[in-house]
Amino acid sequence: MEIAELKFNSQGLIPCIVQDAENGQVLMLAYMNAESIAISLAERRTCFWSRSRGELWRKGESSGNVQHLLSLSADCDGDTLLAWVKKDGPACHTGAESCFFQPLGDSEPITAPAAEFSLSRLYALLAERRQLRPAGSYTSYLFNEGKEKILKKVGEESAEVLIAAMKGSREETVYEIADLCYHTLVLMAELGLTPDDILGELASRHIVDKKIKQESKK
Repeated sequence: MEIAELKFNSQGLIPCIVQDAENGQVLMLAYMNAESIAISLAERRTCFWSRSRGELWRKGESSGNVQHLLSLSADCDGDTLLAWVKKDGPACHTGAESCFFQPLGDSEPITAPAAEFSLSRLYALLAERRQLRPAGSYTSYLFNEGKEKILKKVGEESAEVLIAAMKGSREETVYEIADLCYHTLVLMAELGLTPDDILGELASRHIVDKKIKQESKK
């Protein structure tokens, strides 16, 4: 969807919900206009329109609590935006992580749990990096360099795993295997392969192996 297709209100504004990409916590709600949207997309950091001051404001401009924009999406009606961000500090001017910390009535405040780590989550993040290419990201650097660079890193990390294993160092081997897994996932994202593709292949081998063992018992 293009900016011109969004449904702004009579003041030329549209509400934007800001969500933490690391744990899914809703951080704040602010307003954007066409200019602040364009700035946010160009600078890859949130920029809003202050209704009280009547001016643009970049989140973290004075506090340092910058919100690095990972994605900006419109809802089905095109009248609300959702920004997924990686934040450098608290979202609220009070110092709270989220602006939503005052429960009403008998409600109990709920703190968003940290997102559980998984290879699927890591792959999703890498795929996002490939699309957005945020500055200062090592993953972006690999994608910018291209497939040959990524393949070179996979080869180097494979060799590091062999060296660590030959040395008999459990800690070092774990570390190097983690590096190899990361760079392999980067390669998968570059080639359009997903963890499900690999799991599907492994599952098919397991089924074949199981059938062979059953046949051998007859």
